[in-house]
Amino acid sequence: MNNDNQQSRITDPSRILTLANFISLVRALLAIPIIFTLRDPEKLYLTFWLIVIAILSDVLDGWVARKSHGVTHFGQWLDPIADFILILAITSFMVYEGRFPIWFFTFYLVRYVSIALPAIYLLNHTHFVLHSNWWGKWGAGITTLGVFLHIFHIQGVPYLPLLTLAIASYLLIISWIRYYKKFIKEFKSLQQS
Repeated sequence: MNNDNQQSRITDPSRILTLANFISLVRALLAIPIIFTLRDPEKLYLTFWLIVIAILSDVLDGWVARKSHGVTHFGQWLDPIADFILILAITSFMVYEGRFPIWFFTFYLVRYVSIALPAIYLLNHTHFVLHSNWWGKWGAGITTLGVFLHIFHIQGVPYLPLLTLAIASYLLIISWIRYYKKFIKEFKSLQQS
């Protein structure tokens, strides 16, 4: 087999089955054991380590994709979806138990859906593939920190969990605006064609 042909197949951005995508999928599935351990205060040490694994997997999947030249269109979708599923599942459980602010949960859900719908529409009608932006990545990271601080309270700093979510909201709003600027540009070019 021609080596160039094999190389192009390995780096084909339309592939689905890659190690990086598998790591992202595992991160989404970590929501199940995290919620299970959250139900029992005796198992909070397991919750801590599962969240650490989830955070490390978020760093690892991107690193693996770049190092193996396996950045795929599906992976660019799956990575933020995995983050969304994990954060939404954990926060919905915590909102149900009265341990997390419903305003942030609602904001996070509305923002995600309002980004996903036009992105899916554009994907179906153009060659547009939504890429995450740094504002959103930082917002997601600080959201994770906010969730973490709502689970593991730090004595003497009661305002820190809410302050963290306020900062995350600010970053996510900027990210939201930047996504919509891209959407407007894409919709205009779609109308012109």
